[in-house]
Amino acid sequence: MAVTPEPGESGEPGKGKPFKLLGILDVENIPCSRDSVLYGSLGSVVAGLGHFLLTSRIRRSCDVGIGGFIVVTLGYWFHCRYNYAKLRIQERMARDGIKNKILYESTHLDPDRKQTNSNSSH
Repeated sequence: MAVTPEPGESGEPGKGKPFKLLGILDVENIPCSRDSVLYGSLGSVVAGLGHFLLTSRIRRSCDVGIGGFIVVTLGYWFHCRYNYAKLRIQERMARDGIKNKILYESTHLDPDRKQTNSNSSH
């Protein structure tokens, strides 16, 4: 008897349910979310521990740690998403340029052909 995998399970290891942080943020499929959370947690530890070492106030250090997490996570999120959007625009421009090059190559609309024809007639 062959066992068929259930719809939620696939035969590949590591391809189960996606990991969702707090049940809402899918860190596997949303670009920049994984790195933002990792750097935010590191910023939280550094800010909270640094404040505790300087002041020895536990409650205030926890507040600073949470603030550090929010600031670093949002800061890295916006930085990463900006670079991601810029990269997507560059990819789209390159894809359109390649498509136009293929479409207009060897036709009378080809800009390279117009330049070579005007140079050879002089």
